[in-house]
Amino acid sequence: MEAEETGETRTSWPVAPGETQSILCDHAGKKRKQDPAPEPVIRIIEDEEEDEQGEMMCDHMKDSEEPSNKRVKPVAKSNSLTGVITPVKTPALKRIGQSISRSISFRTEARPLPPAPLRRGGTKASSFPRRRNSQCWSDTVESHDLTAKEIKRQEVIYELTQGERQLIDDLSLVKKVYYEPMLKLDILTESELGQIFGTLDSLIPLHQDLLGRLERLRGSENTVGEVGPTLMNWFPCLGAYVTYCCNQVGAKALLDQKKHEKRVEHFLRLCQESSFSRKLDLWNFLDLPRSRLVKYPLLLKEIQKCTPPDHPDEDSLPDALELIQSIVAEVNKKTGEAECQFYRRGLSYLEESQRLPEIQQSRFLYCHGELKNNKGQRLHVFLFELALVLSRPSEDRDGGQVFHVYRQPLPNALINLEEIPDGEAGGGGTFRGAFTGGNDKVRNCFRVSSRGRSKAHPYSLQANDSFSKQQWITCLRQAIVQSRDRTAQTSQSQLSPHPDPALYHIAELSLSSDTEMTGHTSR
Repeated sequence: MEAEETGETRTSWPVAPGETQSILCDHAGKKRKQDPAPEPVIRIIEDEEEDEQGEMMCDHMKDSEEPSNKRVKPVAKSNSLTGVITPVKTPALKRIGQSISRSISFRTEARPLPPAPLRRGGTKASSFPRRRNSQCWSDTVESHDLTAKEIKRQEVIYELTQGERQLIDDLSLVKKVYYEPMLKLDILTESELGQIFGTLDSLIPLHQDLLGRLERLRGSENTVGEVGPTLMNWFPCLGAYVTYCCNQVGAKALLDQKKHEKRVEHFLRLCQESSFSRKLDLWNFLDLPRSRLVKYPLLLKEIQKCTPPDHPDEDSLPDALELIQSIVAEVNKKTGEAECQFYRRGLSYLEESQRLPEIQQSRFLYCHGELKNNKGQRLHVFLFELALVLSRPSEDRDGGQVFHVYRQPLPNALINLEEIPDGEAGGGGTFRGAFTGGNDKVRNCFRVSSRGRSKAHPYSLQANDSFSKQQWITCLRQAIVQSRDRTAQTSQSQLSPHPDPALYHIAELSLSSDTEMTGHTSR
């Protein structure tokens, strides 16, 4: 998993059910990059007392070792990989860690730590390696007479095998270094740890099984022949990921909440500063299984690309690829539904009229994230399958996040969307002052309003940057078209047993009038 530094608020971009077949390349699915060189910072040396506490924590971790297996050099990505990357929306699986500078929600970045201070008393440096060395298949054999294409095939299979080994080592480390000490030291309760770690423990034997199968395929010359049938037989085991990934939305929220507690924050900081962590935090480790899942289709495509026509794998690899893509799509669909349900439960309504049936009927989120209104207030906006909801985030008594619904939600089928071009003169004093910082030009703004609803005033909203704005515009247009198509189909099916297909396109045609909203005043 890559470590990135970011200070921006992120917006999440899920995928509609019809789009789940597209498999996205994930940050964590890429090769782990070497530790970035941290920027120079001044760090105050902690008190001797804190040093001693750190050493006591390390006693609970000393039996955990960084995996000794060396990292594989990834095979250069071909054009076939770029075709599976969606430029705008991110599936629920990938969002389980991500923000609107790109914009759901399951993505957290590991932040590189500043250099550790020199400790007083000549404390012995840790023996844990901070980096995993890269190694490719060709480094493990003395000689071979394989073609360049077959060498590349062996490299990808070797990367698949090594990736399984490293995942097993990382998950075992998480259990031994995080879960067990936090339970033993009573930092978190067993129930809280169960919510945060989910079914992670059950994934270890699952991947140990695949690793054993792959190792048994390796011949005397350290080469692997047919790998397709082995993967076909094992991939159904990944159905266990539905439970784990669906739990991640709530797990992330609870972990963020608990980080405000001093003991939890102190323990997690000591772990992240330790050598075994490779500067990754707990959530980065908990997110590794999801990252591994979305990488399987990419690895299979590379193996298939390097497989000659007369190879035994020629027939089985396409079936294996179709199977893993369907599994990832199903996990992504269920994760999106769990995410939608989680945020629906987090909404707090000020008026009963705000409880639109479209909100409760929504099965997934197109996207959500932070936007500013024309008063300069920061809002958390949810674009559900059937409704747009503006909210103000806050915390409840237990420190959990709650979203107070702001103004009247808008049914997607009734939304008018107006894109405000950059550089257009602000419409009014408040609008201009909040969106332009005193200048006469607005940037990254758009306006939504509702047809035929007196309580729903137009909302002028501003994104963080032009890329985020375009993501919002794209998702809103898709949500509007699909909601109107659904309404047209429902209405026609009630009137006639033979619906007219021409009615299905009314929604798309009516979007052309959405830009004619310049007469609206912003709120």
